[in-house]
Amino acid sequence: MPLSDTSCRAAKPADREYKLSDGGGLYLLVKPNGTRLWNQAYRFAGKQKKLSHGAYPLISLADARGLRDDAKRLLASGVDPGANKRVQRLEAATSAGDTFGIIADEYLARLEDQGAAKATVTKNRWMLTDLAGPALGLRPISEITPAEILALLQQIERSGRRETARRLRSVIGTVFRLAVATLRAKDDPTQPLKGALKAPKVRHRAAITDEKKLGALLAAIDDYDGWPTLRCALQFAALTFTRPGEVRGATWDEIALDAAVWRIDGKRTKVRRPHEVPLSRQAIDVLREVKEVARASKLVFPSIRSNARPLSENAMNSALRRLGFTQDEMTAHGFRAAASSILNERGYRADVIEAALGHQEKNEIRRAYNHATYWPERTELMQAWADHLDSMKGAG
Repeated sequence: MPLSDTSCRAAKPADREYKLSDGGGLYLLVKPNGTRLWNQAYRFAGKQKKLSHGAYPLISLADARGLRDDAKRLLASGVDPGANKRVQRLEAATSAGDTFGIIADEYLARLEDQGAAKATVTKNRWMLTDLAGPALGLRPISEITPAEILALLQQIERSGRRETARRLRSVIGTVFRLAVATLRAKDDPTQPLKGALKAPKVRHRAAITDEKKLGALLAAIDDYDGWPTLRCALQFAALTFTRPGEVRGATWDEIALDAAVWRIDGKRTKVRRPHEVPLSRQAIDVLREVKEVARASKLVFPSIRSNARPLSENAMNSALRRLGFTQDEMTAHGFRAAASSILNERGYRADVIEAALGHQEKNEIRRAYNHATYWPERTELMQAWADHLDSMKGAG
């Protein structure tokens, strides 16, 4: 005889547990401590099994019957309802543990293991932790939708940081692709968002490309009365037209004065490949001068405060500001644009200039060929550029 809600409520504990059957394998198990549990007996693959549906009255009689019927439908389709329940429970636990934040941490760890630049790891961590973390960090990654990500990106976009929003979409996508590859997400919800954000307003780094004005700047740098390491760093940046970060992080181990070569470690270059720079006579003079300033330092251009630390990221730009050149006129990075513009105007081979700038060929065979072919020309180019800078200072 089927149970009623009244009979379920009236079931009293006894010295030993007993069952109240409702039919179809469903029964209420009454335990000596008064707990009442819904169980379902069934057979699968010739074996007698039991399925738990929860405690009464939290699970009502009607709810228990619904769960029983669901289990019967699974049996009819050849699925073991007990095994199916265990799988669902495991998936739920896995989903709760596989949050966006956890997988983002895995991605950052992989970046470090792969030898990514410290600045790259730091920037990715800032985007994933500080920007994406508050909204997505605790969310199961498999449940995050494109709409959620778009809302986050548009919030950043509205603050005027369009480029940051676009980069964040890309970085979030890398985390999802890791989740897909490790079977913790089905797809990358950032893919439908391509084109959904406003294009960033491109702001080029300021550079002086007029030779007379550049000459005046170089003369002002020579007369700079601040920290000598900083003056030498600016002179060296102008002579080598390498990236400011490469100049600031230069070590004496990278410098071969006798061979007149600066070999920049691939871990420190933007393109993640070693870059060799022929050194002009003027560049070597700058190196010899700065060596006298901080003899105990392994760094070529140590910080004002510590020989163990490089110049700060803004040191050279701050010096340019003190010399009277605004951020809209010139930046430390601008020496690269100045060299590229002036050397191209003067008819030097574009391929040689690109190689000198460190815009290396991606194909390894061509890169090796270009290095062997262009090295003599690059050596001549760097000396010609240094001599031309001297002439510009005289004209300025």
